[in-house]
Amino acid sequence: MSEPGPSSIPTSADPRSHRPTKRRALTPQTEHAAQVSNLFKDPSKEVKLPNASTHKTASSLPAPPEIVANVQGSSAGAGSGEFHVYKASRRREYERLKLMQDEVDREREGDEWQKKQEEVKRKDEEKTEKNRKRREKRNKAKKGKKGGGMDVGEDKGTSTTAAGSGGGQGDQAEVAVETPGLIIHDD
Repeated sequence: MSEPGPSSIPTSADPRSHRPTKRRALTPQTEHAAQVSNLFKDPSKEVKLPNASTHKTASSLPAPPEIVANVQGSSAGAGSGEFHVYKASRRREYERLKLMQDEVDREREGDEWQKKQEEVKRKDEEKTEKNRKRREKRNKAKKGKKGGGMDVGEDKGTSTTAAGSGGGQGDQAEVAVETPGLIIHDD
């Protein structure tokens, strides 16, 4: 018989037992906690992170064989061992074709996206130009109301001739410069 002891303790959990404890399935939390505690056991140890995954491309796969000896399908005299060889070669070829199609699709999507971005940019520039013209027109109209309908720097046609300028010399025009002041409009 076995040693006397509490019957509720499993044999592997009994401290007197030399058998290793049973390993139970870990929950994701306990598994993560175990990984973290292993990292902190020796802080001076270098932690190696896995490389970032790279996209598979058709060019990254090995090229298909140029010469295929004993070509046969999955039936018609193929042995039981040949079936697996056929399936593996078919899987590789399908993967290669799928990757090539994915590359074509990615390029097409990139071109479409580029065209769409250019179209959006062109429309934005057109709208910006239209708004700029409208703004300039509005500001010009405001200045016209304020300054009596004339732009800044425009000659109002008020010129006086210099006195005593009749003796063969050309008429020299003096332009009267108006300084901006207070304009009162009676409505």
